[in-house]
Amino acid sequence: MQILKDDIRKRILDAAIRQFARKSYAKTSMREIAREAGIGVGNIYNYFPGKDELFREAVSPVLCALEAMLQEHHGIRGEDIMMMRSEKYLESCIDEYVSLMDRHRVLMEILLFHAQGSSLEHFRENYTDRSTEVVKVWFASMRQKHPEINTAVSDFIIHLHTVWMFTMFEELLMHSVPRQEMEAILYDYILFEIQGWRAIIRI
Repeated sequence: MQILKDDIRKRILDAAIRQFARKSYAKTSMREIAREAGIGVGNIYNYFPGKDELFREAVSPVLCALEAMLQEHHGIRGEDIMMMRSEKYLESCIDEYVSLMDRHRVLMEILLFHAQGSSLEHFRENYTDRSTEVVKVWFASMRQKHPEINTAVSDFIIHLHTVWMFTMFEELLMHSVPRQEMEAILYDYILFEIQGWRAIIRI
């Protein structure tokens, strides 16, 4: 019976993703999701309390990926700042961004373009604000470890760093950039970003 329940839950999530991608959160009803999933509308509520909870669960893989990316670079698992000087760091960043777009392109599009009316409507702004605070703390810890570096960077510059990241994702999505071209674009973007930060913090 558990296998059957899991199957129904997956059918609901898959149907919700298709509907949110086509029509957006605000214009999608639970009845439409139920119809697409091939179940009664009342049955959906046995798995999800409401549309917002269903939406959050549907896009949770990309939310987790973005959170992991933040923590890996600047948060609880933040790398040493001197890693920015290595080719390995550049390659890992490119792989990370390409993987994010490859695995979660549809969910990223839903999150950035179709979340109006949901509790994630302001995700980009909230993530950017939180990222700014996380990077500031990371800079402070790096300054203790490496007193010679310059971490007197304004909050607004740190803020722009995340804004540009989301703008890049949005442009890649809006222009349906193919994978091979996307890799080249990401290489140039991340190289530009890393070299810019290295110049600012003087490493």
